[in-house]
Amino acid sequence: MPFLPVTKEEMLALGWEQPDFVYVNGDAYVDHPAFGAAIITRVLEAAGFKIAVLAQPDWRSCKDFKRFGRPKYGFFVSAGNIDSMVAHYTAAKKKRSEDAYSPGGIAGKRPDRAVIVYCNRIRESYGDIPIITGGLEASLRRFAHYDYWDDSVRRSILFDSGADIISYGMGERSIVEIAKRLAAGEEISRITDVRGTCYSCDVRQTPYGAKECPSYDNVCASKKEYAVSCRIQQDEQDFFRGKTVIQKHGSKMLVQNPPALPLEQDELDAVYALPYMRTWHPCYKEQGGVPAIEEVRFSVTHNRGCFGACNFCSLAFHQGRYITTRSKESVISEAKLLTTFDDFKGYIHDIGGPTANFRHPSCKGQEERGLCKGKKCLAPYPCSNLDADQSEYLDILREVRALPKIKKVFVRSGIRFDYLMRDKDDSFFKELVAHHISGQLKVAPEHCSAAVLDKMGKPHIEAFLAFKKKYYKLCESAGKEQYLVPYLMSSHPGSTLRDAVELALFLKKEKLRPEQVQDFYPTPGTVSTCMFYTELDPYTLEKVYVAKTPQDKAMQRALLQYFRPEKRDLAEQALRKAGRADLIGFDEKCLIRPKNPCSVQRNYSNKSGGKYARKQQPKSYKQGSKKKK
Repeated sequence: MPFLPVTKEEMLALGWEQPDFVYVNGDAYVDHPAFGAAIITRVLEAAGFKIAVLAQPDWRSCKDFKRFGRPKYGFFVSAGNIDSMVAHYTAAKKKRSEDAYSPGGIAGKRPDRAVIVYCNRIRESYGDIPIITGGLEASLRRFAHYDYWDDSVRRSILFDSGADIISYGMGERSIVEIAKRLAAGEEISRITDVRGTCYSCDVRQTPYGAKECPSYDNVCASKKEYAVSCRIQQDEQDFFRGKTVIQKHGSKMLVQNPPALPLEQDELDAVYALPYMRTWHPCYKEQGGVPAIEEVRFSVTHNRGCFGACNFCSLAFHQGRYITTRSKESVISEAKLLTTFDDFKGYIHDIGGPTANFRHPSCKGQEERGLCKGKKCLAPYPCSNLDADQSEYLDILREVRALPKIKKVFVRSGIRFDYLMRDKDDSFFKELVAHHISGQLKVAPEHCSAAVLDKMGKPHIEAFLAFKKKYYKLCESAGKEQYLVPYLMSSHPGSTLRDAVELALFLKKEKLRPEQVQDFYPTPGTVSTCMFYTELDPYTLEKVYVAKTPQDKAMQRALLQYFRPEKRDLAEQALRKAGRADLIGFDEKCLIRPKNPCSVQRNYSNKSGGKYARKQQPKSYKQGSKKKK
C-alpha cells in the first residue's frame, strides 16, 4: 500500500471524491510505527476509512485546511510526537534552532500550541464539523494544567482548542469507535461514553459517580488545590480500577472517561503488521528527508507502558503503567522485514520501548486488582511482590540476533537497572554485556541524594552502585572494554544546592564526568511539574524546595560539571553559597582549585611531594576493564 494522500491530486488519483477524515499533524508525514500519526492513520485505514494526511499545514490562513475539501465525517488533530512547546523551546525557554520532526530538521514548521491553533483554523474553515484531538500534547493537557512557558495555569486544552473530544493515551480503540459511530450517523455531541476520551458538558449534565477534581478556578487560586487535583488525576489512570474524573470549568464540566482497555497481544501484533512505508513521504526528498527517522528506522518496539512511573516522566499519565507486549513471532517478523531493506547494514539499533526489559506486569496481582494506587513498584525500594523475570525478552534477543543478515542487535532504549538486579537469573545481564551494547550502556540514576530521588520516584543510589559493580565485573569476564553513561538531572524539585554538592562529590568519587546534564523540564501532566509549580508534594502536601531562578538552576548544573573550565566561576559561587568553601582548594577532597592560588594556605610536608604536588586525576572518567590480551 502506498503513502496516504497528502494532496488533493493524490486523493483524486485514488478515485476518492472526498476523504472520510483528514488527519492534521504537527510533524512531517513519516509512515513508520514509531510515529503515533502513522499508527492511527493506518489503523483507521484498516477499519475501512479513507484518510488524507495534512502534515504541518500553514496555520496562518485557512487555505491549507481546505486542501482536500470538507471531509465526510471530520478531522483528527495532533501536534505530533511531542508537545509543540517542548519541540520549540529548551528547558531554559530558549528557541530551538532545529526540529528533528520537520523536513531537513528546520524549525518553525508548526505553531506554538499547535493543537489549539489547528483546531481553531478548522473551526474557522468548516464551522461545527467534528474535531477529535489526540497525541501527546492533547493527552497531557486534558485537565487544567500548569504551563511552564506561560508560567500560569491554563484550562483544559479541550476548551482552548474548541475540539469536541480528546482521545487520550493510546488511541487505537477510541479513535476507531468514534469513527465508526460518526459514520453510522451519530452526532458527535452524543458520543460521550467512549473509554480513553474526554468531552465537555453543561454542569447540569455531569455524570453521577465520578471522582471530582478541584475546579479550574480553584486550582488557579490555590496551589494546594492544584496538588490535590494532580494526585486524583494520576491515581485514576489505571484501566482496571480507574473512575470517571470530572473538573468544573466555569459553567462547563470536563469529563474524562476511564482509560481505554489496553490492546490484547494479537491486537498489538496486528497494529505493527500494518503496511507502513517505514520512511518519510517522498515530498521531503529535496529537503533531505526527516531526521527523526534515523534513530528508529532499524529499531523494533516490543512493549508499551512503564510501571517504573518516574515522577518527571509523562509515560504513566499517557501510556499508563500496565505493560502490554507484542508476541515473539511479531517482533521476529518485523526484524526479518528490516533485513530486506536495501540500506540495512546488519544492525538492529534497538529492540525496546519505554523500558526495554519489561515484558509483563510487575506482579500477578495487577491482573486481579489493577496497579496499586499511590505506590510505585520499584521506588524507593522494589516491592516484595515484584516479578522480575527477563527470560522472555532474552529469548527474543537471542532469536533475532541469530537471524540471517543480522550482525548485531543493540539495546538502546532505557533499561531499569534496579529491575534487572532483582532477577535471580543472571543470563540476561550476562548476554546484555556480551552481545547487546555498542561500547557504552546508558542508564539513568539521575541523582545520588536519597531525598531528591524520593521526589523523582527513583530508587536510591545504592541500587545503581550495585549494578555498576556487577556490570564492570561482567565486562571483565567477557573481555569487553565497555562503559556506563549515567543520565543525570539538575534542579529537580527537592534538589537544593547542598544536594547538588553531594552529587558533585559523588561524581568525583566515582570518576564520572558527564558531558551532558539535563535541567529539569516542567512538561505538562507530570507529578514533578506539579511539585515545581506548587512547591508541594501532591502525595503528602509537604513543602518541597524548588530551584526556579535561572541563576539557581545554572549553579546546580555547574556543580555537576565542576571540572569544566567554563563552569569554574559559577561552581565556586555555588560552593560558597552552599557553605562548602572547604571544597575549593588543592586537597584531594576539593572539587575546584582557587582562582588565586596565592590566597590559599597549603600544608607543606615531605609527604606532599613538593610545594605544588597533588594526586594526579584519572586521565579518563570512563571506567571499565581492558580487553584481555
